[in-house]
Amino acid sequence: MTVIKNGLIHDMVQKEPYVADIRIHEGKIVEIGNDLNDEEIIDASGKDVYPGFVEAHAHLGLDGYGIGFEGQDYNEMNDICTPQMRAIDSFNPLDPTVHQAALAGVTCVATGQGSSNAIGGQWIAVKTHGICVDDMIVKDPIAMKCALGENPKRVYKEKGNYARMSTASVIRRMIHEAKDYMDRLEAAHGDPLKKPSYNAKCEAMIPVLKKEIPLKVHAHQANDILTAIRIAKEFDLKLTLEHCTEGHLIADKLAEYKDIPMAVGPTLTHASKFELQNKSWTTPGILAAKGCQVSIITDSPVTPEQYLPLCAGLAVKAGMDPYEALKAITINPAKHIGVSDRVGTLEVGKDADIVVYEGSPFEVSSHVHHVFIDGVEIH
Repeated sequence: MTVIKNGLIHDMVQKEPYVADIRIHEGKIVEIGNDLNDEEIIDASGKDVYPGFVEAHAHLGLDGYGIGFEGQDYNEMNDICTPQMRAIDSFNPLDPTVHQAALAGVTCVATGQGSSNAIGGQWIAVKTHGICVDDMIVKDPIAMKCALGENPKRVYKEKGNYARMSTASVIRRMIHEAKDYMDRLEAAHGDPLKKPSYNAKCEAMIPVLKKEIPLKVHAHQANDILTAIRIAKEFDLKLTLEHCTEGHLIADKLAEYKDIPMAVGPTLTHASKFELQNKSWTTPGILAAKGCQVSIITDSPVTPEQYLPLCAGLAVKAGMDPYEALKAITINPAKHIGVSDRVGTLEVGKDADIVVYEGSPFEVSSHVHHVFIDGVEIH
């Protein structure tokens, strides 16, 4: 067993940090208290102790580092509707960016398909330590990726998808087809003579229809954000909003949907297309102040994953409450991707994903002293 002693603990359960010890055993936090001792002691005196940081939206491990198109495994651009695609089948644990994320204290990441398709496929949540994706999985699937706006229009403009309403219609049509398939499957009561022919796309959509996983909708512009909400309400589906670049322009409207998790970013980038023209570091703070559940994201590799804490710091610089910014890279993304039972806070019974810092993670001058993932120290 290992004890991290005398650190200033930011447990993300209560707002104020406190000095205490953390005991780790078999990959879990088993005790938080004072005067704890064991065979292995990590002295965290004068240092800050945080939960491992959590990324709600990235393409880590699916976009090869330094090897160009040959490493691009996150967009299947031969079909605008591919719900049957599974991110686990593209994820590369040995991509250098995965270890870079771990060293920076980003210990759990939601990763998956890009935004070329109206429906892209099933996303996963993984730890950033390991050599086999099956052993790194925290949850699979966590969501069904969808996309609105410029990207599907650009990729498929010569293939019958020229306008925003076309993209929305693809999503609606797939939901209708999947619902009809599911209804027929259930009505067959297991009789193979009555069951519909196997349909991989419809099968992949069943967890969405049963509200076991949400639609994870890429939406930058305000109108695309509201289209995502409209579709989710129309079919009574769970929804997470991804990017929310113009969320600050409709903050009062989004405040009506506090049950919808919102991921904001990537903001540490150039406004490379029209729908990013209103990109602002003030967005996460404005939405959080309205009571929305906000996660700050890198969209790695758009912004390298290891700069997730810095992105939260830049949001603070733009006016976001520091505690809300810390929630936006810990417990909020854990809730956003459906893994808050395991990560996002420092509590007894949670995974021992722990970061020991000298200085604030929001500052470039800070230094990571120790990172634990499932109780294993990362070197």
